[in-house]
Amino acid sequence: MLGNDLLRGELVRLDALDRADVDTFGPWWRDLELIGNLSQTAAFPFTVEDELEWFESMRKNKDVSMFAIRRIDTGALIGTTSLFDVNWRIRKCLFGIAIGDKSAWGQGYGTDATRLALRYAFMELNLNRVQLHVYSFNDRARRAYEKAGFILEGTLRDAVYRDGRHHDEHVMAVLRRDWEADRPPTGPCRS
Repeated sequence: MLGNDLLRGELVRLDALDRADVDTFGPWWRDLELIGNLSQTAAFPFTVEDELEWFESMRKNKDVSMFAIRRIDTGALIGTTSLFDVNWRIRKCLFGIAIGDKSAWGQGYGTDATRLALRYAFMELNLNRVQLHVYSFNDRARRAYEKAGFILEGTLRDAVYRDGRHHDEHVMAVLRRDWEADRPPTGPCRS
C-alpha cells in the first residue's frame, strides 16, 4: 500500500486545491499562451470572478478529481491537474494538466504530475482508460504525455483554430494494462 506516497512523485506532489490557491493560479489564466494550449475556444483572459466560479463548480463536482501540483523541494504551487468527465460504467475519464508557473516549464514537473495522476486514476479510482487531447503545436506537452505512457490513438485534422490558422488535435490515451506493464513494481513514480 502506498498510503501517503500515492500522490508523491520524484519532483512534485499532488495536493488539494484550496480557495486560497486561486490567488496564485488566477493570474495564469490571463496568459494567452497558456490558455491557447488548453482550450479550443478563442483565447481570452479570465477574471478573478471567473476563476472563483470555476473553482467552486469543480469543488462541488463529484466526477472531477482536481489537484494542485506542488514542488516537493519548495512546496510552491506550480500548476493544476484533473481527471474529469468520468464515465464510471466504462471506467474512463479525460485528463488535463496546466503548469502555470512558466519557470517550471521543461523541467519534468508536468511528466511527474501526469504519472501521479495516472497512478491515482488506476490505483484509487479503478479506471481502465485515461484519455487526453493535445494540439499539434504543443510539442512540449505531447513529449511529456508520451514519457508518462500515453499513446497516440488518432488525429483530428484541422480541429482547432489558433493564431490565424487551423491545427490538428491529437487524441492520446493510456490503458490500465499498458500502465501496469510499464510501471515499477513499488515505490515512487519514475521520471
